[in-house]
Amino acid sequence: MFKAVLLQATLVAVAVAVAGMFFGVRSAVSLLAGGLAYLLPNLLFVVRLSATAASGRASAVSFLIGEAVKVAATVALLVGAQMVVPDLQWLALLIGLFVALKANLLALLLKN
Repeated sequence: MFKAVLLQATLVAVAVAVAGMFFGVRSAVSLLAGGLAYLLPNLLFVVRLSATAASGRASAVSFLIGEAVKVAATVALLVGAQMVVPDLQWLALLIGLFVALKANLLALLLKN
């Protein structure tokens, strides 16, 4: 699970670097905000899931509640990004969110 989060962070960092080189700092910051809006709640979810699995208290209800909290936190971070980031570029933000979301698919494809 932590490898998938690391892959997400790596892909977001690469996308931020590419956006910074070709489209400027504003695009890079907006892309970073979009990537972090999904990456941070996902990291907290993985940490919580690992802790409950290690203690033997993992259940389907716990998993679903964690997913609901993760989605709510992502939405809250996306809304908060427009207040924190001056001159937010929405397309770059959505690209960052997309990169972070699709990194999980790439992690499944690369899994051996």
